[in-house]
Amino acid sequence: MPRYRLVIFDFDGTLADSAAWFFGVINDVARRYRFRQTTPEEREALRSMSTREILAALEISSWKVPFIASHMRRRVARHVEEIHAFPWVTSLFEQLASEGVTIAIVSSNTEPNIVRVLGQAAAGRVRGFGGGASLFGKAKQFERMVKQHGFAPSEVVSVGDEVRDIQAARQCGMGTIAVSWGLASESALRAAKPDAVVSTIEELTERLLPR
Repeated sequence: MPRYRLVIFDFDGTLADSAAWFFGVINDVARRYRFRQTTPEEREALRSMSTREILAALEISSWKVPFIASHMRRRVARHVEEIHAFPWVTSLFEQLASEGVTIAIVSSNTEPNIVRVLGQAAAGRVRGFGGGASLFGKAKQFERMVKQHGFAPSEVVSVGDEVRDIQAARQCGMGTIAVSWGLASESALRAAKPDAVVSTIEELTERLLPR
């Protein structure tokens, strides 16, 4: 039997190769919402910070965060063809489903955006969507998803690419796996002490479906 019965994936940076797109538009968003613009070198440094540290570094007031998040979701919807799922997603979802593992996604992005990027083959394997999660609201979405499917927290694992994913999972008593190919740097992820940090799809598959 698989170690985990429910896997809750993050979307942007974890299943979708969207980090480059995000950094490509960030200065345009900064001009619109009047926070600090950055250079490519500064953006690399941001990857080693927590979400709260990033907000402070960019001088983003907390009251602006919901407006910026809403703007980004609308922007993704307009440019969804520029964002692509990683090529292994459909295969991984098929493997998990064949072993009886339930797949869910909790993301700040919207369900329609997620489905369009994943495509019907992968999206059809997902048994629960928690879209539009607030920046620090993932724990509530995790709890709702766990309750919806009737699993114990010990049977559930979060897979994400940011420190806030790890923190939210810990808050709910779930397992947590961090992937190093997304927004946060590997050093930042390791400092948050997840159960595991993986850097390849093979490592992730082995963690989710141990032999």
